[in-house]
Amino acid sequence: MEQKQGGAVRLARPRDIEGWMELVERVKAEFPGLETAGAVAEHRAAVLDFIQNSSAVCAEKNGRIVGALLFSKESGTLCFLAVDPDSRRQHIARELVSLMLARMDEDRDVAVTTYREGDPRGAAARAFYKRMGFSEGEMGEEFGCPVQQFILRRARAGQT
Repeated sequence: MEQKQGGAVRLARPRDIEGWMELVERVKAEFPGLETAGAVAEHRAAVLDFIQNSSAVCAEKNGRIVGALLFSKESGTLCFLAVDPDSRRQHIARELVSLMLARMDEDRDVAVTTYREGDPRGAAARAFYKRMGFSEGEMGEEFGCPVQQFILRRARAGQT
């Protein structure tokens, strides 16, 4: 477990689920696909699966989950990233992504989707991903919302 200014960043454990879901409740309006109680229940089940697969990372501060990240090593995808509004601008997202990257194949590109340019809900996320070295990719749609993929190119020199 790494202790940084934003809190302790570590792999999530099953006992973290209640704190994780409290964070989700605080930020769910920012995420398409979490509008209903049923969708939140599905997210909870998915989080438990990710935890079981060692693919869930969290940041804890003063006994409270203040950051959460889900990723897939198999598909090279950052699936979900959220930081508590009261804990933003403390480098928590960067620490979560760094731990995720350390757990993924270092020569595997990583993809994430976020809101498209011009959507104010995505301004901070887009700026963050660019600072982390991600570049803009394909346009798409998720949960009825227009999104854009961002890709972090990690292939080693000489590989295609």
